[in-house]
Amino acid sequence: MYGKNKYGLLQYARDSTPGSVQMDYYIELSQYVPQFIANITEIKEIYSTEGYELGILQNVFEDIFSQGFISTATWGLLRWEEVFGVTTNVSLSYEQRREIIMAKIRGQGTTTAEMIKDAAEAFSGGEVEVIEDNPNYHFIVRFIGIYGIPRNMQAFITMLEEIKPAHLWYTFDYKYVKWNDLKPKTWNDLRPYTWNGLRINEITPYVSWTGLQEEEYTWNSLAAYGWNKVKEIEEAKRICN
Repeated sequence: MYGKNKYGLLQYARDSTPGSVQMDYYIELSQYVPQFIANITEIKEIYSTEGYELGILQNVFEDIFSQGFISTATWGLLRWEEVFGVTTNVSLSYEQRREIIMAKIRGQGTTTAEMIKDAAEAFSGGEVEVIEDNPNYHFIVRFIGIYGIPRNMQAFITMLEEIKPAHLWYTFDYKYVKWNDLKPKTWNDLRPYTWNGLRINEITPYVSWTGLQEEEYTWNSLAAYGWNKVKEIEEAKRICN
């Protein structure tokens, strides 16, 4: 039987989870009856078959139920996008698509600073402050709950262009770690961080000179690679091999 959805609109080339057989969801029915009944050969065979069928049914029910909520929907996100007029982009992760839908919901109605704040928080996952500069027809979106540039920023900008009044322009203010924030720290405290990681308060993999010596790298083995690749542990290991 052919699917009803256009190719590419649903991830993993499927119509939905309910159409696939999943034998991993087995329910042990014998635990619900007395042992002398569960030991009967015929009953064992019946429970063995029904256990798989009921397990699949339970999984399908839970999966369909999850599609009724944006925060848990997967293949059902297509329906939510259709309802709220969001363009489907299956190259994005489920989480990113959920953020776009939630921001679309929060962005409905008359545009206010509070609406923009709610939409920005839906995308960034952290606290946001909107500062109005009315004399200059300008406002600032300040991300104060997270460090660095939020992910999925381009989708947020696209949404912001749709809901903001046409005569207003805007700028973004991102939060980074300052030198004063690092004064109480020692070099050993900061050893797991790269410079970029320090700016956004994230521990990222790096390769130290000591690490390169232990792996017995030579200048010739690293000559063809830029510093950014050398700093990545997995890439450096791959080079050596």
